[in-house]
Amino acid sequence: QVQLVESGGGLVQAGGSLSLSCAASGRILSINAMSWYRQAPGKQRELVASITSSGSTNYADSVKGRFTISRDSAKNTGYLKMNSLKSEDTAVYYCNARVRVRITLAEHDYWGQGTQVTVSS
Repeated sequence: QVQLVESGGGLVQAGGSLSLSCAASGRILSINAMSWYRQAPGKQRELVASITSSGSTNYADSVKGRFTISRDSAKNTGYLKMNSLKSEDTAVYYCNARVRVRITLAEHDYWGQGTQVTVSS
């Protein structure tokens, strides 16, 4: 079993910054990739950013240059630093991790329950 817990969401004014964290725990052998998704009311969930075990990153065009994804492998924790926030960034942000689990050595995707980010204009 693997659990992901997001934290750091809240209310921020446009132009401000927030940092989200995603802490993974459980039967983790390794985390091969971590991603952040978001879902606004009435919209489909979309990929915001991702990072592989090698450090390769990818960003949605809408956040490129404003958001930074990172991870601390020793802590099994991922981060999303969000700068220059806009009202359009308001959404529930979800962490996803591709995890190789202990014993079975199987690889699965796990999701956190999400954290609300609200940007006021």
